[in-house]
Amino acid sequence: MTAPDSDSVRAIGDCELAITRLIAAPRPQVFRAWAEPALFRQWWMPEGLGATLLECDLDLRTGGSYRLVYAFGEEGTMAFHGTYPEVVPDARFVWTNAEDPDGAVTTVTLADHDGGTVLTYHERYPSREARDEALVGSAMALPLQLDQLATLLEI
Repeated sequence: MTAPDSDSVRAIGDCELAITRLIAAPRPQVFRAWAEPALFRQWWMPEGLGATLLECDLDLRTGGSYRLVYAFGEEGTMAFHGTYPEVVPDARFVWTNAEDPDGAVTTVTLADHDGGTVLTYHERYPSREARDEALVGSAMALPLQLDQLATLLEI
C-alpha cells in the first residue's frame, strides 16, 4: 500500500506545512484514535523526547474543545488548548491553538486508500516566521507521532 506524498513534513507556500501518512486501518478507527483520550495518550507523545502527557481532555465535535498538559522533566509543564470549529466524523477535523497568537490552525483529513486511510495533517500559521519556527520545533515530531499512530492501529 503506497500513499502519495508520504512521510515527511513539507513547507507549502509561506505560511503552511503538511505531512501525509498512510495508516493501515479504516477511517473510523483512525478518527477514534484522535477522539478518545485513552487511545490518543498511547500515540501522541513522541517516545524518547522526555515529555509526558499529564492531562488529555478532548471533545472532538464541532464547537468542542481540547486541553493538553505536558510535563517536560524538570522544566515544568506547558498547556495547549483550543477549539474544534469544524468536525466531520471519520473524514475531517480542524482545531485552533488558542494558547499562542502565532499558533496554527490545524486540519486533519482522512481518505480511504486500498483498505487503509490516507491521513493528511495540514497547518496554517499567521506568518512565515511562525511556520519556520514550527518546522524546526514541534513539526519535527510529527513523523514520529504518526509512526506511533500507525503502529497502534496496525491490523
